[in-house]
Amino acid sequence: MIQNPSSDSQAVFRALADPTRRQILMHLSTNEMPIGDLVNQFDITRAAVKKHLIILEEGKLISVHQKGRERINRLEPTGLKTVSEWVNHFSRFWDDRMSDLKTAIENEKENSK
Repeated sequence: MIQNPSSDSQAVFRALADPTRRQILMHLSTNEMPIGDLVNQFDITRAAVKKHLIILEEGKLISVHQKGRERINRLEPTGLKTVSEWVNHFSRFWDDRMSDLKTAIENEKENSK
């Protein structure tokens, strides 16, 4: 049974709710990057990208580490575990429907013989 969402999971879903943040995650899924590299990927200000990064960090979807004078942003795939568990909870509904469809098709084939 799925539990009520915790504040941690609420932060994850809040972070994923915005398309720009999802795009940032896509960029970070291929390579960790400083904010300057991320800013170059979007038509928004550095301050706006920084706000998105803060929300992603609050959702534990990214981490930031210092490398020299730069702060490097890195995808934290374990942060997506909350989302995966939530989606997987509902996958049984698809499994049930697919099983029902298979049964209906098999019954239709049997009846048409």
